[in-house]
Amino acid sequence: MTRYPRPIPDRHLRPPMGWNSWDCYGTTVTEDEVLANAMFMHEHLLAHGWDTVVVDIQWYEPTARAHGYNPDAPLVLDGHGRQLPAVNRFPSAADGAGFAPLADRVHQLGLRFGLHIMRGIPRRAVAARLPVMGTDFTADEIADTDSVCPWNSDNYGLNHDHPGAQAYYDTQVAQFAMWGVDFIKADDMLFPYHEREIAAYARAIARSGRPIELSLSPGTDVSVAHLDHLRENATMWRVCDDLWDRWEDVEAQFARMARWAPWQGAAATGGSAAVGWADADMLPLGRIGIRAERGDDRLCSLTRPEQISLLTLWLISRSPLMMGGDLPTSPPETIELLTNDEALTLLWHSTDNREVLREKDLILWTAQDTDGRTRYAAVFSLADAPRRVTVPLGSLGARPHDQVRELWTRTDTPHDGRSLVTDLPAHGAVLLRLGQDVR
Repeated sequence: MTRYPRPIPDRHLRPPMGWNSWDCYGTTVTEDEVLANAMFMHEHLLAHGWDTVVVDIQWYEPTARAHGYNPDAPLVLDGHGRQLPAVNRFPSAADGAGFAPLADRVHQLGLRFGLHIMRGIPRRAVAARLPVMGTDFTADEIADTDSVCPWNSDNYGLNHDHPGAQAYYDTQVAQFAMWGVDFIKADDMLFPYHEREIAAYARAIARSGRPIELSLSPGTDVSVAHLDHLRENATMWRVCDDLWDRWEDVEAQFARMARWAPWQGAAATGGSAAVGWADADMLPLGRIGIRAERGDDRLCSLTRPEQISLLTLWLISRSPLMMGGDLPTSPPETIELLTNDEALTLLWHSTDNREVLREKDLILWTAQDTDGRTRYAAVFSLADAPRRVTVPLGSLGARPHDQVRELWTRTDTPHDGRSLVTDLPAHGAVLLRLGQDVR
């Protein structure tokens, strides 16, 4: 008999799980706030697989504010055009220490440290013609000033026909590695798809000598046609624009994750050992908007059933999980969802995850447990009102004598051997484990 919950596998065999500062602090997070979330993760979430703390965008911007970006921001750079933490927000970075002291504190908690970076090279480095470390080139010679991000004015892209472009990424990532960075979220990479930038950044990571995971954003209109290239170069990649606590944002993910779910994890055929994960974006749960880009200080606006539907879809599609809410001040009910090991087992130990039915407001997903005996199913209602749903067991991959257990409530669900009847709230879901001895 398989015991549940199952042990957490090595992190290289499962989607990344962590916390990111964006949904609650936007561009403005401070060292104390990062450490508060890291300590909470160590105490309450690490035992459930959550192990990565990520400082999001503009950690090098001393005048960062909520609700947008400052034009021509006074970015903190070293003499070679590489970003340095703003000391007024990250005091341990003083005297050229960078993120090394903060990363060390995070590592002492048994966690991994990550940061966000924009594609390309700072415009201020280009204007100042700063030298590229280890070369005879200057920033203005390697920049592609026609390649700009449509929503942030900090950087230019790089001209990868020039050897100094790769050299700049190599030295930037080498500094991150020296600080002890374990995870890099590289932004403005996928819309449009910057193939050469992605490959150059992955090459810089490989040359750094440190095993750093690469996450790519933002993911608007990213195509499965890029799958092989994504797997070769990144650990995870977004498949959407920023997702917030609105039901329409969550509902749009059903079609996207149905497209990507069959390709999650390792390559199914061929000689590639690459493992990668399509990312449905951060979880805008708990307390968000404290000093964020979008909205004001609030608790997640999704209803409890909508939050369960979101998590159910992320789990059964095996998306990475990056919590966006401030952990220490989020409600206990949110933390309870994030630490439900019976539900998380689906993320850790499943295969053949796929949408099997979509008719009007009803969506069904199924998956297999890697134990070879147990199956999972999710039943979603997109309807705006509560409804009773009758689902044939065969549509869920279940057999007449299977036991059925609902994983969010941790309760057994009776059935008549032919079909399962469940009452779903508006925009609600149930997450089921099917088989013998499934408690």
